[in-house]
Amino acid sequence: MRDEETGSWWQQVTGEAIYGPLKGQRLRSVIHDELTFGLWKQEKPAGRVLRPDEAILRAGKYAPENWEERMTKVPVATSQKLDAALSPRDLIVGLKINGVAVAYPFEAVLKQSPILDDVGGVPIFIVAGDDQKSVRAFERSVDGRTLEFFRQPGAVPLRLADAETASDWDFTGKAIGGQLKGKQLKKIPVLNDYWFDWKTYNPNTTVYQLGNR
Repeated sequence: MRDEETGSWWQQVTGEAIYGPLKGQRLRSVIHDELTFGLWKQEKPAGRVLRPDEAILRAGKYAPENWEERMTKVPVATSQKLDAALSPRDLIVGLKINGVAVAYPFEAVLKQSPILDDVGGVPIFIVAGDDQKSVRAFERSVDGRTLEFFRQPGAVPLRLADAETASDWDFTGKAIGGQLKGKQLKKIPVLNDYWFDWKTYNPNTTVYQLGNR
């Protein structure tokens, strides 16, 4: 990315200026979600949708709909040695806490959801939504107490329960029933990324495997 004010170039994953007058500066990351439109619309029925810029649309400057399919044919270039267990373009869910980075293969997230883990000294869990495409991560502590979460079988929409109080939790991380009703789990930023890209910017990352890491 390039900013118009100084002409500096910014790396889109790290938010760091890598060239120009602002080189070395870093943008502050904000919590965000990567959700399917259907799931987002369920949670935010009054949400607004950004329209395409008509001038850019007419000029054909937006990426085509099959952009991701086309990118699979582009050679991968990285200075990092990649873990042989994953292909360069395997999709992962990456998170980094207190300097510790972990890559969770997307297929593992779908198979084991929710995944309970401890990263950088913080107890967390990762869960996939009903659409099997949207993923969120949360700290699994409430009022200083670490909770163990599991998915309630057959619940639609998705419902979680904690083993300690049997409270009900939804995909937003909010307790909607039980002893902890009204409590909100702290959301952790995650990045849906290609393995080679995550590894490039997190060279010391570990890779989660089903059941352990």
